[in-house]
Amino acid sequence: MMQTTSHRVVLPFYFYAALAFLAGTVLLFDAVPVFSGHFFHPKLLAVTHCMALGWGTMMIMGAAHQLVPVLIEGKLYSNLAAYLSFGLAALGIPLLIYGFYTFSLGHTAQLGGILIVASIVVYMINLAMSMAQSNNENVHAVFVFTATLWLLATASLGLALLFNFTTLFMLKDSLGYLSLHAHMGIVGWFLLMIMGVGSKLIPMFLISKYTNTRLLWAIFILINLALLSFVFLNLFIAPGILHLLPLLAGGSAVALFGYYCFASAKDRIRKKVDEQMKLSLLSVLLLLIPMVLLLLVVGSLFVYQKQQNTLVLAYGFLVFFGWISSIILGMSFKTLPFIVWNKVYHQQVGLGTTPNPKDLFNSTLFRIMALSYVPGILIFTSGILFRLPVLLQIGAAGLFISALFYNWNILKILNHKAVKA
Repeated sequence: MMQTTSHRVVLPFYFYAALAFLAGTVLLFDAVPVFSGHFFHPKLLAVTHCMALGWGTMMIMGAAHQLVPVLIEGKLYSNLAAYLSFGLAALGIPLLIYGFYTFSLGHTAQLGGILIVASIVVYMINLAMSMAQSNNENVHAVFVFTATLWLLATASLGLALLFNFTTLFMLKDSLGYLSLHAHMGIVGWFLLMIMGVGSKLIPMFLISKYTNTRLLWAIFILINLALLSFVFLNLFIAPGILHLLPLLAGGSAVALFGYYCFASAKDRIRKKVDEQMKLSLLSVLLLLIPMVLLLLVVGSLFVYQKQQNTLVLAYGFLVFFGWISSIILGMSFKTLPFIVWNKVYHQQVGLGTTPNPKDLFNSTLFRIMALSYVPGILIFTSGILFRLPVLLQIGAAGLFISALFYNWNILKILNHKAVKA
C-alpha cells in the first residue's frame, strides 16, 4: 500500500518556497546594477541564498517528506520533527538573507545560519529514522539520504565561513572556501537529490516501463567520486590538470542521467508529454549549459590564471534560476495538485465523480508562467555575457512575472475546495 504524509506537513514548505521564488526575483531585479562587478557582492549573496535555501531547499525538503515514505514503502517517522524542521528553517533563512543583503555578518546572520543547520539536522534524523524502521531499501532512497548528508556538510561549512568572516580561525579567509561551499551544495545536495528523485518521478509521470538500477548506481558513484575528489583537490592540491577529474566524473554522471531520461521517454506508454513534464525535462538541457560554462571557468584559470567573473555569474545564475528552477516549476504542478486532491477528496473516492488532480491548477496561468520564464532566462543570461543592463532588466522582469503567475497558480491549488458531483 502506498504511504503518504499528511498534507499539513508538506504544504507549508510549498507555500514558503513559492514566496521565496517571488522574493528571489525581486532581489534579482534589485541586484541588476552589480552584475557588472565581482560575483562576491552582498546583493548577489542574498539572491543566491534566497534561491538556494528559500526556493530550492524548502521545496525539496517538503517534497521529500511526501516522497520518501513512497520510496521506502513505510511512513514518515515524525510529523512533529517535520514541523520543527520547517519552523527552524523558516526563521533562519530570512535572517541569513538579511545579513547578506546588508553585509552584516554578525549575530543576526549567524543566528540564521545556526537555525538552518539545526533544521537540516532534524530533517536528516527524521529521514534516517523513517528509513531505519522500513525494510525496503532502494537506490532512490540512498540518493536522497546521501544528498541530505551533503546538505548538512554544505550548511555546516557555510556556518563556519560566517563565523570566519568576523573571527578568522580557518586556514584561509572565507572567500577561499567559497567554491568548495557552493559546489558541495550544487552537486552534493541539488544534483544528487534531483537525480535520485527524478529517476523515480520521471518514468512514473511519463508512465514508462524503463528501469535500470545498475545505471543509477553508476551515476551515484560518479557523482560522489566527483565530489570527494573535488573536496580533496580544493583543500590540498594547487590548481592544475588534476582539477579536471571532478568535472569529468560529474559530466559523465550528467550524461548518463540524460540517457536515463531519454530512455524513459522513449519507452513511455503515454505518448503525449504534458507541459509540466516538458518544463521539467528542459532542466536536463539547462544543466548542460552550466556544465559548459564551468568547463570554460576552469579553462580560464589555466589560460589567464584567474577566474572570469562574467562566466562565474552566468554559471551561478543558470544553476539556480535555470536548472533548479525549471525542474521545480514543472514538478510543482505534478506533485502539489495530487497532495491537495488527496486532502480534499480522499473520503469521496469511489462515491462519485471527482476532478482530476491536473484540473486543480489553471493551465493558462501555467503557460503564461512558462512563456515569461524561458525568455527571461535567455535574456538575462545574454545580459550577463554581453554586460548589457537593459537585457538584465528585461530578463529580471520576465522572471518576476513568471514568479507572480507561479504564486497565483499555487494559491489557486492550495485554496481548492471540494466540487460537488
